[in-house]
Amino acid sequence: MKDLANYIDGRLIPPASSGWLDVFEPATGAIQARVPDSRKDDIERAVTAAWQAFPAWSSTPGLERGQWLLRLADLVERDLEKLAQAESMDNGKPVSLARKVDIPRAVANLRFFAAAASQFASESHAMESGAINYTLRSPLGVVGCISPWNLPLYLFTWKIAPALACGNCVVAKPSELTPMTAYLFSELCMEAGLPPGVLNVVHGLGPNAGTALVEHPQVKAVSFTGGTRTGADIAARAAPKFKKLSLELGGKNPTLVFADCDFEPTVAETLRAAFLNQGEICLCGSRILIERGLYARFRDEFVARVRALRQTDPMDENCEQGALVSEAHLQKVLGYIELARKEGGKILCGGGRAMVGGRCANGWFVEPTVIEGLAAECRTNQEEIFGPVVTLMPFDSEDQAVAYANGTPYGLAASIWSQNTSRCHRVAARLEAGLIWVNCWMLRDLRVPMGGVKQSGNGREGGWEAMRFFTEARNVCIKYA
Repeated sequence: MKDLANYIDGRLIPPASSGWLDVFEPATGAIQARVPDSRKDDIERAVTAAWQAFPAWSSTPGLERGQWLLRLADLVERDLEKLAQAESMDNGKPVSLARKVDIPRAVANLRFFAAAASQFASESHAMESGAINYTLRSPLGVVGCISPWNLPLYLFTWKIAPALACGNCVVAKPSELTPMTAYLFSELCMEAGLPPGVLNVVHGLGPNAGTALVEHPQVKAVSFTGGTRTGADIAARAAPKFKKLSLELGGKNPTLVFADCDFEPTVAETLRAAFLNQGEICLCGSRILIERGLYARFRDEFVARVRALRQTDPMDENCEQGALVSEAHLQKVLGYIELARKEGGKILCGGGRAMVGGRCANGWFVEPTVIEGLAAECRTNQEEIFGPVVTLMPFDSEDQAVAYANGTPYGLAASIWSQNTSRCHRVAARLEAGLIWVNCWMLRDLRVPMGGVKQSGNGREGGWEAMRFFTEARNVCIKYA
């Protein structure tokens, strides 16, 4: 068992309180490490170190800041296998997924914003009256980045990379459930020689370390990805201090399948959209809406493929469904399956705890579950489950499909499956979602805005949107006539 440490002012140090939290391997239920139970004193030390580093870092040319990010990207790529193994053990996801998606995406995040550091431009507006306006964009100072447990290094780097590229110094808090890759990234920062205080990583619980970070008067902005309830708490704490906020929250994402879809790729991709990473991705399509004429055929083929998913030890190269992240989350997901039964749902496959056996006999596995026969307004179809559970619902018209799709408090993502181009454009324009895919899912361009509407958050990440969030705009108007 390994004791992890906070990364503050360029050094790995234990928590000021000497308190520790157990870190479990989801696939076995066993303790694998301890992580600091950081408190206000640790956040204070990190914020102080960040402000001390800010003058030099903010005055470093963008090209040079980008070179630091490139150096870190190279080190992450060098250690890809080590990091993938750590991500799988920490999160319960298949190691093959971490190897193909999570760690390569972390590398891509760092390289993308490394390039943005030297290419970020601002606006100029000439006036006919003989004046010109130009907008200065300056780093905010010290910012807080709070990342979730489902895609740990992937989303950790998605936040810190643009913040650093813009010239800010960062205090980051990864999830206490999955701290390992953020800790290993701290070691890579030391190996790279990143100037002390530029990035600080403080581990701990949300109510302790997270709240202290959000409420700290010298933290100028907070970027958070996680649950809607936590996002609302962060917003309530940050609003009186007028901090900038970017909140990427929950989703109850619809998948709209029309009868004229290209059947084979539609089934394959909706399966992936439903169950990738055990459904623990905020973009997963957990409500599959199918045009009635195709419903029976789609349902039967979809369920057959779900039953064929390989649920094994996540370290098995052939694993397609791993373990859920924690025992508490396991019980939450199982509770929603029981709720679906009470609401009149029919379990087509799955519906219980999966027993994998071997070293994973005590692991936190749930069978991939498909449910039909539920009303659109029931809790199972309205609340985010965030696990390997999807519902199937037939619809009779385009209007009904859109009404079902928009009929939840969330609005993060959606996908449309049809070969009718006009319909795809028409439906996409009516969906209340921040990201809409047509005949694909999670095909990501890092330049585009990422975020949701309604209770799925506010603000946008990605591309120039992220760079603008982490800077302060000041307009200068010069009259020359």
